[in-house]
Amino acid sequence: MPVSDQGVNLERYMLIPRTMIFIRRGNSYLLLKGAPTKRLWAGKYNCLGGHVEQGEDVLSAARRELLEETGLTTDLWLCGTVIVDSGQNPGICLYVFSGECLEGEPKPSIEGAVEWVAFDALGDLPVVEDLPVLLGRIHTLKYGDAPFAARSFYDDQNNLIVKFGG
Repeated sequence: MPVSDQGVNLERYMLIPRTMIFIRRGNSYLLLKGAPTKRLWAGKYNCLGGHVEQGEDVLSAARRELLEETGLTTDLWLCGTVIVDSGQNPGICLYVFSGECLEGEPKPSIEGAVEWVAFDALGDLPVVEDLPVLLGRIHTLKYGDAPFAARSFYDDQNNLIVKFGG
């Protein structure tokens, strides 16, 4: 289908693609503690990931982000998508990947320090708001499970809501 037939209409809701990456080793996950100089989530733990660059597919973007932020490579699989309703146009579409990395030690980047965090220790750390909900869902998945679909938004009291489809 030619570009002219794609139905692009600036009045429609648009989405910016980003990746989220949850790398597992045993019962621990590789998380990024935001550098103190970061504008957003400084000092808070978050997953790995970032923007999809023009010309990249989402899997290539996830692999690139993993290498840039940790120096590691591993097989990744798509375990879900999350539409982040920012209340304005455009919103965000998160492509959520997971993988297992049994060897190699991560290296820090300008984004912050990376460290293996036990799943059970997550509640004791300063984390970005959606991390416990999403990691809780990912922790139950196995390779080959159908990917989940979710939507996140803020309610009238400014509470983060994450709704899973299905």
